[in-house]
This record gives sequence, C-alpha cells and structure tokens, in this order.
Amino acid sequence: MNVFFYGLFMYEALLARTFVTPSRSEVGHVDYFVLRTGQPATLVCSAGARSYRFLMSVSSDQVNELYSDKSVADYVTETVIVELINGSKVDAECYNLPVDKVSGTNKIYAKALLEVASKLGFPESYLLEIREAAILGQ
Repeated sequence: MNVFFYGLFMYEALLARTFVTPSRSEVGHVDYFVLRTGQPATLVCSAGARSYRFLMSVSSDQVNELYSDKSVADYVTETVIVELINGSKVDAECYNLPVDKVSGTNKIYAKALLEVASKLGFPESYLLEIREAAILGQ
C-alpha cells in the first residue's frame, strides 16, 4: 500500500528499526495540509498549505504493526493525493490525529524533524516551516 509519511517515519533508517521496509520511496507533496508538531505531530488541513514528505510503498501488515504502537494508536487514516517530483499523482494513505486530539507543542520533535528533513534535501520553504515550529513550538 502507498503511505504518505510526513514525520520522523519518513526517515528510512528509523523505519528499519521498526522492521518496516518500503519497496518504494519517493519525494512528493500534498496540498492543503500543514504540519503541527504537537504532542504528537500530525498534518492538519490548511488552505493554501503544501506539505513535502515521502510516499512509500509498504505492506499493509507492516503499516498495521507500526500504527498499533501505543504512541501512535490514536492516528486515523485518510486518503490523500500525492504529487510526485515528476508531476504524476498517486493516491496514498496518510495517518493523522483527529483535530480534537492535537495539543501542546513539541520543540524537541521539531528539531529532530528539521535535522532529518535537511538530510533528505527538502525545499527551503518546508525547512523554514519546521524551523519556525522548532523555535515557536507550533
């Protein structure tokens, strides 16, 4: 199945520690979503926003196992359209928190995500978004 990973799960080295091995990994973006680095992080709808992350193909068993962990058990899946670098569009599942469960801030998470996103070569506009979250705790 295609999954749009937007947080630290988009870093394949971290996924490998959870025994998730994607058969495909490509940079893409979804429109109308913005990252919130709360307790924990999630994407939320936001007019005019664009979120750059990774589209990965993983087995449904691996995804189910990954999201059965207590730390991410509240996440729910929704289908999004991911536009890849080459311009093609792909349907994918994206795991987000329901809006009523988004709370607090997590500057430590934002700083870790900034490090990963920088290593992965994401656009400067996205890195700025994460920097602001790391500084302001959004």
